[in-house]
Amino acid sequence: MSDFEKALRAYEEQYPKLPERRDGYFKTLSGNDVKPLYTPADVAGQDHARDLGLPGEFPFTRGVHATMYRGRLWTMRQFAGFGTAAETNARFKYLLEHGQTGLSVAFDFPTLMGYDSDHSRSRGEVGRCGVAIDSVDDMARLFDGIPLDQVSTSMTINGPAAMLWAFYIAAAERQGVPGEKLRGTIQNDILKEYHAQNSWLIGPEPSLRIITDIFKYGRDHVPQWNTVSISGYHIREAGSTAGQELAFTLADGLCYIDEGVKAGLELDDFAPRLSFFFDVHIDFFEEIAKFRAARRIWARELKKRGAKSAKSLLLRTHAQTAGVSLTAQQAENNIVRTAVEALAAVLGGTQSLHTNSYDEALALPTEKAAQIALRTQQIIAHETGAAHVIDPLGGSYYVEALTDRLEREAYAYFKRIEELGGMFAAIDSGFFRREIAKSSFQQQKEAESGKRKVVGVNCYETESVEPPILYIDPKLEEEQKKNVQRTRAERDSLKVEAALRKLEAACRGGDRNVMAALVDCARVRVTQGEMCDVCRKVWGEYRKLAAV
Repeated sequence: MSDFEKALRAYEEQYPKLPERRDGYFKTLSGNDVKPLYTPADVAGQDHARDLGLPGEFPFTRGVHATMYRGRLWTMRQFAGFGTAAETNARFKYLLEHGQTGLSVAFDFPTLMGYDSDHSRSRGEVGRCGVAIDSVDDMARLFDGIPLDQVSTSMTINGPAAMLWAFYIAAAERQGVPGEKLRGTIQNDILKEYHAQNSWLIGPEPSLRIITDIFKYGRDHVPQWNTVSISGYHIREAGSTAGQELAFTLADGLCYIDEGVKAGLELDDFAPRLSFFFDVHIDFFEEIAKFRAARRIWARELKKRGAKSAKSLLLRTHAQTAGVSLTAQQAENNIVRTAVEALAAVLGGTQSLHTNSYDEALALPTEKAAQIALRTQQIIAHETGAAHVIDPLGGSYYVEALTDRLEREAYAYFKRIEELGGMFAAIDSGFFRREIAKSSFQQQKEAESGKRKVVGVNCYETESVEPPILYIDPKLEEEQKKNVQRTRAERDSLKVEAALRKLEAACRGGDRNVMAALVDCARVRVTQGEMCDVCRKVWGEYRKLAAV
């Protein structure tokens, strides 16, 4: 036994007897115990050549690209959207002028739920939490003066994702930009809506039918577009642990893979266009480990399913700092929280990053707050040296042990989902929602009891002054209603009726691709609500989900 091994054994025998300091609460945010010291014993049996490898090589634990940020920095995005398309267009131009390298669109509730702005259910919500988009005319205004062949656009939309993508494709055609030149992502992750976010139109199985048609349309007409961004973000924001976010997100991704293959697609034809979207919470090391475990699991599972293209094995991800970690109390503290979370995303190896603004616990961000959030990324990229080294925490006993633990948690959940009868049966039973609800309750209880410290909320409390917040003029709702009514008045009603009939026929079956029918609808100025109503008519609204 070497001198080091002797000293290590003596220490390991001694430290359980050492008195705990502070409050004795040493757990990850997810509730897992954290030892005072991690040693080679915690990664004993790990095959580093197999589990770690090199960056850009299977199983991609250390990164999906060989050079990572030494070759190219991550894409810096800021989620933006409010009021009408014209207001958001001005914010997009502001962000691009200040160094943002990709656009990310936030939509209002009526758009997320598939209703036009003049629908009775939209009253009071138009343009409030995002931008209102009712037709291709709105999409054209949203990107007026922004060449769509020169930007990458991400759209956080799920139930009506196909409709909004159709508007984007048709708006690009108005600019003279063909689908082959478009780059970006639609979230289009309907499965996580049934787990956490609740903005669905129809049930899981017909939704998957539309999504596989989107895969086919993207393969043939918009080959550079990421047709699904499989989102753990909303699962985590609903209160899940890191392990649940990892497991449920990857399970959703594997379901999309399996359904695409069932629909007759070659796995390597569509798998490379699937991307991911993870939350980055405040537990620094756990979040870094989560990204590393995700890449490793995805690569192995795709290989098991017969993927032959190296691009199919790559888990490419966007990340966003945790909205639920932001506090209304002492809001300026959120700048620090966001910086720590952003650094974790970078050290975890994200390809794209959005940093939340410090005032978002109170309202949509002001221009100043959005600029500080963007500058946070730029300082990490250019001043800290964090982008110099690929996976700098690789080999850390603690990080490797966390990575292994999260991987084990994910596989345990995969087994439970399979035992329940698969994804659709697990959704219908309410399994995902119950698991998330239990974790959320536990985390909230720990914060309210003071067991888990939240600075400025349950400790170090002081009077704080509310920062200036963004004001949304209620008159914008009336303006947007006039916009959609003007579109209906000006368009060719015969073309609209013909397009809607073809859409209904495609939904009911046959060889017609639903996505292709939606693009035809967008071209003749059919509104989002009209398209969604066809889907609701054919498939009905989903009400089967079990209560938590």
